[in-house]
Amino acid sequence: MFSNKERTHYLQTMHEELYDLVIIGGGITGVGVALDAVTRGLKVALVEMQDFAEGTSSRSTKLVHGGLRYLKQAQVKEVAELGRERAIVYENAPHVTTPLWMLLPFYEGGTFQKTTTALGLTVYDLLAGVKRSERRTMLSKEDVLTRVPMLREQGLLGGGMYVEYRTDDARLTIEVAKAAAERGAKLINYAKAVRIDERNVAFTSVYVQDTLHGNEYQLKAKSVVNAAGPWVDEVRQLVEPVEGKHLVLTKGVHIVVSHDAFPLDQPVYFDNADGRMIFAIPREGKVYIGTTDTFYEEAAERVQATDEDVMYLLQAVAYMFPSVGLTKDQIESTWAGVRPLVHKEGKDPSEISRKDEIWHTGQRVITIAGGKLTGYRKMAQSVVDEVVKSMHLTAGKCITKHLPLSGGDLNGSKFFEQYVDTWTKRGVTHGFTEEESEALVRWYGTNVAQVMSYEHETSDLPAPLYASLRYSIDYEMAATPVDFFVRRRGMIYFDIASVERYASAVMDVMAEQLSYSDEERSRYTQQLEQAIAEAKVYE
Repeated sequence: MFSNKERTHYLQTMHEELYDLVIIGGGITGVGVALDAVTRGLKVALVEMQDFAEGTSSRSTKLVHGGLRYLKQAQVKEVAELGRERAIVYENAPHVTTPLWMLLPFYEGGTFQKTTTALGLTVYDLLAGVKRSERRTMLSKEDVLTRVPMLREQGLLGGGMYVEYRTDDARLTIEVAKAAAERGAKLINYAKAVRIDERNVAFTSVYVQDTLHGNEYQLKAKSVVNAAGPWVDEVRQLVEPVEGKHLVLTKGVHIVVSHDAFPLDQPVYFDNADGRMIFAIPREGKVYIGTTDTFYEEAAERVQATDEDVMYLLQAVAYMFPSVGLTKDQIESTWAGVRPLVHKEGKDPSEISRKDEIWHTGQRVITIAGGKLTGYRKMAQSVVDEVVKSMHLTAGKCITKHLPLSGGDLNGSKFFEQYVDTWTKRGVTHGFTEEESEALVRWYGTNVAQVMSYEHETSDLPAPLYASLRYSIDYEMAATPVDFFVRRRGMIYFDIASVERYASAVMDVMAEQLSYSDEERSRYTQQLEQAIAEAKVYE
């Protein structure tokens, strides 16, 4: 089991061992490094000061993005690599990646024109190795308006259709973490690295504070990877002063509205009035719009949507969909995150490269920063290659290119729909409706049998929600209701009404299963209330 029920045991065991590699940071980059390293035969531990994916890795546009926009910046290599990695993510985890036909309209005077769009999408297909069934198609103005009648008609010339892959970013991170844990890596959330001591010639000591219970533990490592995302520079300061190369944070904000308020059925990637590209994507009876891109200089853990951010996105919708008339009071939820980018003097936020960079910090600490969700696997491979080379460790070759993630044991995406059909029928024998069963198998993939095995023990929660909750406690390291509602199920963004309805019942189950004290129950209740308030700040 991968559960906080075993928390003290995990930390005591980690305290007693000598690891080949200790990773600081439990976002997509850190867990990707853990999976790559453990499958090469290295002894691996990972610590995350918050919950897994609590930072940038749960606050993206929720796309395994092929990097089309980088063609505008002539970043050909990046487009090719992201396209290849996107296909790998889909094959290894079809339950958390869904092909999505995206419409790219082009207008007179816009960034994309008919000829350049056709050429750009063709080049994109070739560079990214897009399968034949998902290669671009070009549409006339009339075809575009048939698909999306709400689009601004003035100046419209036509459009292009290409495939993106929708995901749940936190879900993907959790499945990578579980895959690493299933293969022997020790990963623990709510464990903050507070000191790093490199004075011992045989190993580096990483001192970790259990932020749930207050105890401190020493982890001994032959090498350390700093994959702390927005907090990379803070971890570097535990080793040496931050000089020269450093992070700059940019903020991205998304808003969510109901499909009734914005009846969009076709995902659209459009050129805003200021030239920035914006997504509008239907999902689960909602439509989400994003993202902004502005410099951010405050504490990364306090990032929130502001009036300025929200008005920018509302104005973008008004510019491209003039008949919709979205207003602030129609916003159901928001999320905001920061991108940790390596500083480039004189660059605007959208111009700073998202490319990852790796460098050495101190004697045995390797730092990685930048990069994108889509490229996590390749980034991890590069990091572990550097660790093995520079620290003279014995390790096998990278095998993650064809390694299914947790829930993805299907021998490829082509078998996923067949698996869904099978378990949709089986779910009925477990007491779920066909609709409930299908939703569970699409969310959990080949782990759905374990999810469905939980007998429904409370009438206060719907059976699928109860099963999800128990599974998240026992197999996904969920420690608090916020962990569950935000990063295990994503409900706080796309079904916030159910979060409010079932908050008390979820708290009851978690309190019983994880033996909360009265103080913990009170603290976690306040955390959830705060998370709801932040998401609903524009209600």
